[in-house]
Amino acid sequence: MITDILLHQIRDRFALIDSCPQQPSRVFFENAGGSLTLKSVTETSAQYAAIPDNQGRANTGSQELVRVIDQAKDDMRVMMNAPGGQFFIGESGTELLFRLIMNACLGTATGGTVLGSTLEHPATRSACDRWARVAGQNHVLITHADATGTIKPKAYATAVTADTVVATIVHTSPVTGMGVDLPAIAAEIRKVAPDCFIIVDGIQHAAHGRIDLTAYDIDGYVISPYKMFSRHGYGLAWISDRLTKLPHNSLIDGPADNWEMGTRDTGSYATLSDVANYLEWLGGEVSDSTNRREKFVAAGEAIHAQEKVLTDAMLHGAGNLPGLAEMENVTILGGVDNPAREGLVSFRLETMPSVEVVEKLNAAGIRTHVRKADHYSGNILTPLGMDSCIRVSMCHYNNVEEVAKFLATVKEMNG
Repeated sequence: MITDILLHQIRDRFALIDSCPQQPSRVFFENAGGSLTLKSVTETSAQYAAIPDNQGRANTGSQELVRVIDQAKDDMRVMMNAPGGQFFIGESGTELLFRLIMNACLGTATGGTVLGSTLEHPATRSACDRWARVAGQNHVLITHADATGTIKPKAYATAVTADTVVATIVHTSPVTGMGVDLPAIAAEIRKVAPDCFIIVDGIQHAAHGRIDLTAYDIDGYVISPYKMFSRHGYGLAWISDRLTKLPHNSLIDGPADNWEMGTRDTGSYATLSDVANYLEWLGGEVSDSTNRREKFVAAGEAIHAQEKVLTDAMLHGAGNLPGLAEMENVTILGGVDNPAREGLVSFRLETMPSVEVVEKLNAAGIRTHVRKADHYSGNILTPLGMDSCIRVSMCHYNNVEEVAKFLATVKEMNG
């Protein structure tokens, strides 16, 4: 769906696509740590950083800021298919997950169950561990499947009980790169605990498109925009109407439904509109639709298809270069042909420490990342008997030539 000509146009819309101030030539395969940034986002950020006006004032500058914020929220509603509930910005994705989980736990019954899985990032696991104890609830973790690096709806169906008051789900693992069947998992929870508050970590999934909050039947969804073509410094949350109504931190005599704490950066909201405009443009290039929501869907499908091309090349080879699956001494997390994979391959080279592999790749101008069996990734790596792995995370703006350079470098260091 994404042709070579279109890919060239896509790459031209991103800053530092093949270089950075520290490396005049580099391949960026560290997208799970933070995607590349749209050029329009950098321009918008600079524009709003210079504006002195504040929201809620009786002047045209202030009124324009309010309009920009409202526009961004409307853009998010269409992009993520969320006609109900509300969007708001916080300090970071992690902070927002903590806040949503805190209020869900404190707003539900003592003695209830807070259900999650070992696949999840510590942002949700840690928040549930803390606030379930504070609220006098039981925190239960379902064990994910080590072989596939994901978790199935059946695992939730087996574990959920009628007293489950809060459930957390990671949409895509930032370590294995495997996604989950979110609508099916939510449906299994609702069958047994229909009033459960379901909160989803969408941080890793967001850059890979195809977000449909209406289809998920959940109560909270959080992303980190710097991992979805925007910039650092804020997180975005969507919450359902019923989660909105739970008791939460707010100002005395202030708006009852307001979950935002203090005055937010209008530029943060404005850059979300930049992301939405980019995806709408992409959807228009890969489809004939004139409907905005349909363009977002088409963009998500095109992103998914392009990233499968990239991960297939990395696993099975590019040109005359063997893929990781064909190399000796390579172990691939989650298996080779895993349909749950989203633009990411984590592997271990048995003949060399992962830290050294990442250093050699970086010296060759290929940016990747080492995941260690620490508080971030130990839940995935320790059961596999691994102390570390190399995470290679791609996005739709990457190309097969970049994958070929990566494979040639790994082949050389593998002997």
